[in-house]
Amino acid sequence: MSDTSPILSLPYIQPSQAQKHVTHNEAIRILDLLVQLVVADADRTEAPATPATGDRHIVALGASGSWAGRDGQIAVWDTTGWLFYEPLSGWRADVLTTGSALRFDGAAWADTGPDFQNLDLLGVATTADSDNRLAVASAATLLSHAGGGHQLKINKAASPDTASLLFQTGFSGRAEMGTAGDDSFSIKTSADGSTWNDALRIDGSGNIGVGRSPDAKLDVDGVLRLSPMPKADLPAAGDVGIGGLVFVSDAAGGAQLAYSDGSAWLKVRDGAPV
Repeated sequence: MSDTSPILSLPYIQPSQAQKHVTHNEAIRILDLLVQLVVADADRTEAPATPATGDRHIVALGASGSWAGRDGQIAVWDTTGWLFYEPLSGWRADVLTTGSALRFDGAAWADTGPDFQNLDLLGVATTADSDNRLAVASAATLLSHAGGGHQLKINKAASPDTASLLFQTGFSGRAEMGTAGDDSFSIKTSADGSTWNDALRIDGSGNIGVGRSPDAKLDVDGVLRLSPMPKADLPAAGDVGIGGLVFVSDAAGGAQLAYSDGSAWLKVRDGAPV
């Protein structure tokens, strides 16, 4: 029969052994030191000058002095000297100075904190899913600078794809801004989440379209338009109301500014009908 247990090396009481309490107390002492292991620190390479009985430390790499050659071991002060225990693979220790939890992998102690790289899902106060791999439920979300500034980057694979910010009511879209379906920047609105209207569109050349006309440089749904429109395409002045402005092309290829008085389109220059 072995003199010690196979895992913690606790001493066994032997047959016909005298002073059995010594062996028993030694086993109790080892259990007291190693079970629910808590150490003061794990980054010391030298023993503290004034240790207290029961102080425990994980000896850091490159130890010297009374800890020389004890790298990675558990050092325990036992009234008159240091006792050392070799950890086994899988042992864990809580570190008081840092609040971290360490695990011995058979060669070294490593932090058991979660690895936040390449997570499949992350939900903060809510549940993430395959479409929303990062989900946050909060009154506000802060993205602050590290250095002088901060960029929020939304990348898409190709021009026909979408890179945008979507604003919802009851998880139904009401406004969207970004590059949706092409590389022009647009702001869109919707009353029901299914039918969308362009409010603003800026192409790669800096041309601005306001309203639903895709070819206008500045257009408010045919009411304010700086790229001339044919007279035949003018909306009814009664539908536009008082104050609508539009450039109207003429037969000679020129253009003139007209306004709506609520019942007809009139030339700004002389007030004559368009």
